[in-house]
Amino acid sequence: MILYDYWRSSSAWRVRIALHFKGIAFERRVVNLIKDGGEQHTDAFRALNPLGQVPVFVTQEKDGTRTITQSMAIIGYLEDTVPTPPLLPADPWLRARARQLAEIVNAGTQPLQNLTVLDHVQALGLDRDAWARHFIARGLAALEAASQETEAMYLVGDAPTIADLYLVPQLYNARRWKVDLAPYPTLVRVDAACGTLPAFVAAHPDAQSDARPAG
Repeated sequence: MILYDYWRSSSAWRVRIALHFKGIAFERRVVNLIKDGGEQHTDAFRALNPLGQVPVFVTQEKDGTRTITQSMAIIGYLEDTVPTPPLLPADPWLRARARQLAEIVNAGTQPLQNLTVLDHVQALGLDRDAWARHFIARGLAALEAASQETEAMYLVGDAPTIADLYLVPQLYNARRWKVDLAPYPTLVRVDAACGTLPAFVAAHPDAQSDARPAG
């Protein structure tokens, strides 16, 4: 199994957590999103993902090599093929809520502050930092409120779920953009709990071979 990855990509980070959590061996292939305008724009990488984004997951199946893009799809595949330990609760409502919380980040927050969007915002002459902080705070406020029905040790009960995989990288981004986290005590507490788990430690950007100094 191969994961095309970049150390600080929050989308790829989610997949790394899932792979480590499930104990799945994989090979990382680094795609530098910054160097020389970004390796994600090369023809070779676009052949894997026409959208030019990481993560890209490649797996060998009985009928040949299969490629999956988009973190939600990749994590769903891992959950289907390696169901233990689970990243979704057994209860249907809780499963839906875990997915809902993940989608608040996946669809409602991270895409509005990713590299492509911020580069475009800057090209339009707008303040990219203020833009990022606005949309991150907006998303975190929604996530804090929506998690109140299900939070315990983690966002949905006392075992990690897909919701936590999406939370942790987003809080990293929030800190990077200097968002005030005081209004989100549940999210900060759960993030700290996740930070003690081996899968989350192994997946952290600073633990990756291509990690660079903070900045």
